Amino acid sequence: MFIHKKTAKGFEYIVIENKSANAKVALQGGHLFHYQKHGSPPLLWLSGKSRFETGKAIRGGIPICWPWFGKHSTDATLPQHGFARTSLFELLEVTEPDENTTELLLQLQNSTETLALWPYQFKVLLHIIIGKTLTVALTSKNCGSKSFSITSALHSYFSVSHIDNVYIHGFDKKEYWDSLTDTNKIQQGDIRINEEVDRVYQNVTNGLTLQDRDRAINIAAKGSTSAVVWNPWIDKSKRMADMKNDAYKTMVCIETANALADARNLAQDEKHTLQCIFS
Repeated sequence: MFIHKKTAKGFEYIVIENKSANAKVALQGGHLFHYQKHGSPPLLWLSGKSRFETGKAIRGGIPICWPWFGKHSTDATLPQHGFARTSLFELLEVTEPDENTTELLLQLQNSTETLALWPYQFKVLLHIIIGKTLTVALTSKNCGSKSFSITSALHSYFSVSHIDNVYIHGFDKKEYWDSLTDTNKIQQGDIRINEEVDRVYQNVTNGLTLQDRDRAINIAAKGSTSAVVWNPWIDKSKRMADMKNDAYKTMVCIETANALADARNLAQDEKHTLQCIFS
């Protein structure tokens, strides 16, 4: 079952319900902001201060950072994390292969507005599979004659019991860029969060596991060799208008990415798919 809804302010989203799970996807940004298997707590964290308004990014869920991740490399006036997360996607189809699975296909194409920010012709297809597991796949295609380079991320916010209970497995001995100190470092052992963290890990080709007190979340990526780990901690949470002061205690971001050296170059008609499966 799916229902197309609209808030009083005109913000459109899709509600999905099947035998396995329920989910909510905003057309703005193709933004999955809720996924929950029946009998389990929500997978994704959503800020209680999120603004469901046109042109405003939702804080939580899985924002799509595209066609650049973080600040633009040459123009600081352009939007952080690109324009996809505040652009309106077109819902192409909703299918139900069986009673346990619902699939959504959404599309974003270049427009006058995007060309003013980024002078390339493109098509982005977003494939979301809601079932016993969650799959998100972002396919980028170069539809013009000029080659371009993209950095991107599925900026996944995970809901956790308390940040003190969290271990993140799979990054041992991986090199990472620490964005807070502008230095390269090597991870030793599992990741524990006890301060602000903003890191881009490189050469990540293995699966990852977020271990919480009562559950483990497995993260399997394709089309990616980089991953981002982020938690704003105390001071930054207080400075962020769309987060409560103590929100850092119940969330952590582990982002499937094409960042830094993992940028992807696309010539005319070439495609690249960034995918993640959560189980």
